[in-house]
Amino acid sequence: MRHSLATLDGLPVSEFVAILGGVFEHAPWVAETVAAARPFATVTALYEAMRAAVAAAPEAQRRALLTGHPELAGRAARDGAIAPDSIAEQAAAGLDRLSEAEYARFAAMNAAYREKFGLPFIACVKRHGRASLLATFEARLRSDRATEHATALAEVFRIAAIRLNALVSGDEPLRTTGRISTHVLDTVTGTPAAGVALELYEFVSADAVALVARTQTNADGRTDTPLIGGRPIPIASYELRFGLGDYHRRLGLVPAEPPFLDIVPLRFGVADPEGHYHVPLVATPWSFQTYRGS
Repeated sequence: MRHSLATLDGLPVSEFVAILGGVFEHAPWVAETVAAARPFATVTALYEAMRAAVAAAPEAQRRALLTGHPELAGRAARDGAIAPDSIAEQAAAGLDRLSEAEYARFAAMNAAYREKFGLPFIACVKRHGRASLLATFEARLRSDRATEHATALAEVFRIAAIRLNALVSGDEPLRTTGRISTHVLDTVTGTPAAGVALELYEFVSADAVALVARTQTNADGRTDTPLIGGRPIPIASYELRFGLGDYHRRLGLVPAEPPFLDIVPLRFGVADPEGHYHVPLVATPWSFQTYRGS
């Protein structure tokens, strides 16, 4: 449930904290601190006040904020013994559906990280695909203690921004979502291609993919909703598959079977989880091209 800034400004402190106390993991003191600074004109102003409260807190309190985060794919997460927001976030990254070998790999990295840095590994998992998350984990294990503590805090702020945006509506919302969209143009007929079957896959490893979305184009050659939208796009490699052969069969443009172009795959990478990746297809039965659109 989302709450307007105007509503939050008028609530007793206890209710304000009850709503926003989980924005920072196991740290309701952040919400308690900023409650006295109300009213906030924008969501961004509220977020910046919360960041400032963390920055001004004693070092021991900031460290407790970091150590309060759960390990990724750790035993507590597998048992459901972590905060509901964290359960949902880890599930969104597929960390509740790992193989035993993958759980063992995370366990080894979690132990190595905690031994080296004295903290759990913290990452905004909603911004990562599984392959990206593992690569980031391995890279950060090679970091130094001061850099890693700063990185961990930056990730806490990213997590908090997404949680706050999900809870609060108002002017100047935070930039926490991206989208993947497409558009198919038929250059034989000179019109948008309607009814083209689409599948979007994420590469979760070098040789494994996971289906993200399955839909088809509408009369405008687009999809009714983004293939990914309303959330960060996980950093990953993706493949968008277009059922071009069936589309051209319906138009009577396949002179012989099998068609020259049947399933057309476009593989692309997402590096900016808050960006807009428009991946169009311009096609005939014998050729196609793409580009990053807007």
